[in-house]
Amino acid sequence: MEPQDATLSEVSKLTEETARQYLESLLWPDGPVCPRCKGNDVTRVTGESARPGLLMCNPCRQQFTVTVGTVFEDSHIPLRTWVIAFQMMCASKKGVSAKQLQRQLGLGSYKSAWFMCHRIRYAMQSGPLADLLKGQVEVDETYVGGKPRPGTGEHKRGRGTSKTPVVALVERQGSVRTRVVADVTAGTLKRAIRENVDKQASIFTDEWPAYRGIGREFGGGHAVVNHGTGEYSRDGVNTNTAESFFSLLKRGVYGTFHHVSKAHLPRYCDEFEFRWNRRNMMDGERMESALRASVGKRLMYKDQVGQKTGETMPF
Repeated sequence: MEPQDATLSEVSKLTEETARQYLESLLWPDGPVCPRCKGNDVTRVTGESARPGLLMCNPCRQQFTVTVGTVFEDSHIPLRTWVIAFQMMCASKKGVSAKQLQRQLGLGSYKSAWFMCHRIRYAMQSGPLADLLKGQVEVDETYVGGKPRPGTGEHKRGRGTSKTPVVALVERQGSVRTRVVADVTAGTLKRAIRENVDKQASIFTDEWPAYRGIGREFGGGHAVVNHGTGEYSRDGVNTNTAESFFSLLKRGVYGTFHHVSKAHLPRYCDEFEFRWNRRNMMDGERMESALRASVGKRLMYKDQVGQKTGETMPF
């Protein structure tokens, strides 16, 4: 299947066997590879008692399928259902809720759909930066959380709220890097910039005092737009790209998921970051990118539900 053909309509036509063959062609473009010894001297195991897609590595005698060492491992959900779910989550600009996947894919429980979504988000998680952000880089923060419950006394918005802070660094015409952080102090924000931005870049932020002085460390300096006085752009200085990303993230959180806990918010940020960074791809290309990234990312249910509330992710 070519990427331009990997629409939801076409992916839905896959059988379990053709879905397995499709995944093998994506994850093993040069033929099957043993997950233990990385060798390619393998034999397909046939016979009535053999599981579909089972192979054996001749040197180390390891038996495996294409799902071993991926987010699909030990899942009882059919592979064709997995591929459809990947397509839906990669093509939906504001995300797809677990409830919607449960209904549309006929999954047996909400728990299965919820964990499936998080496994796909784990596949979407970006690794260490191959290249630092360059050119003009916008840095901004936002706060994610539901509306205050009546009687809680929580009425603050923005800085000072009890909602969860998320930082985004966006290279104009390029990639975004996001993280859930513990606070928006100078130490946290400046560390994020130093670790992710090329030293010759220009830094654009709003007037938040925590950014003061960062320009001395970068060749392009630090330019500020003052939102407090109603200034949102001045001679190309703005944080509009970062705010556009945050707009998508918040529309997804409030309109699609309705509630996201602090513990799991990093996974949702991974999802929106993944789609943003591949916004110029066709839906099929984006899906195939996520499927390839599923290798080496096995996620256990006990690990996902065992995350501590309020856990943050370092840059």
